[in-house]
Amino acid sequence: MTFSQALKTTVSAAVLATIASTALAADIFVIGGKPDDPFWSRVKKGAEDAGAVAAAQGGSVTWLGPQNYDNLGPDAAELIRQAIDQGADAIVGPDWVPEAMDPAFQAAVDAGIPLVIYNAGGIEAADRLGAMNYVGAVDYKSGFAGGEYLAAAGHKTGACVNTLPGAANIEAFCNGFNDGLAAGGGTGSVLQLPATAFGDATAVAQAVRAHLLQNPDIDAMFAIGDGDTNAAVSGIQQAGKTGAVHVCGMNFNDSILANIQGGTQACAIDQQGYQQGFFAVSILNNFVNYGVTIPTREILTGPGVIDASNVELVIEGVKAGAR
Repeated sequence: MTFSQALKTTVSAAVLATIASTALAADIFVIGGKPDDPFWSRVKKGAEDAGAVAAAQGGSVTWLGPQNYDNLGPDAAELIRQAIDQGADAIVGPDWVPEAMDPAFQAAVDAGIPLVIYNAGGIEAADRLGAMNYVGAVDYKSGFAGGEYLAAAGHKTGACVNTLPGAANIEAFCNGFNDGLAAGGGTGSVLQLPATAFGDATAVAQAVRAHLLQNPDIDAMFAIGDGDTNAAVSGIQQAGKTGAVHVCGMNFNDSILANIQGGTQACAIDQQGYQQGFFAVSILNNFVNYGVTIPTREILTGPGVIDASNVELVIEGVKAGAR
């Protein structure tokens, strides 16, 4: 080794030692969905992958999620308060039900805890609460993309299946879907079900079947998550409407991609949940440790449309672990 190489090695080691000694080791708490929710499992994976960096610097990422969605707003607010009580250095959370959750988020900000809003609420919630950034899709635009797509394909009468009434992001999905249809000359409505139906494939399928038989003019449907979308496809089949009623839904899984390949589903709206968890945790970890901020406060991860034209590419991305 030359003198120059030795000097460079010594300097590099000193720099690394300085960084290690000055890092504050961020303990980041992430509020998210149910542990068995397919979409939220991808968000959780993104958060935990970013958390590997935090752990290497002596910090941690703790995931807090409700056991069910029956009392979503108050339960999520309690999780935020738990994070505060457990000494969170930073908090990531979706603003699902603002009237219930905003006081808890405000308590975190008032306590000097850096906050990133992700997944639901948009930059409006981040501004209102004094959060650093918003990471995610714009819920209204995601729904609009689905309605616009189906209207462009010639569909005129739609229904959005809402299994989480009262959740602001879900209401925005349905409002956007109906407006997207309207922009293409169609009309939309909402099939509102109790929150207990969310994730209950049988309940959703039966409700969709009954609704289609009672409303034979419906030729398009939108669902708020991959589980509900699969159930809606089943309900359409049970009503004998396959090919006549086309469905688009939020998020995707292997069966959704198979539906699109097989022609039983028109499209899926991708909001890239993995990226939401990964970016939100990374932003806060770097801020707590090094004071790094991201000047782009609204960091959009969607919407993107998956349909027959690009489904094969998405499947390859899933195989590679990139989607």
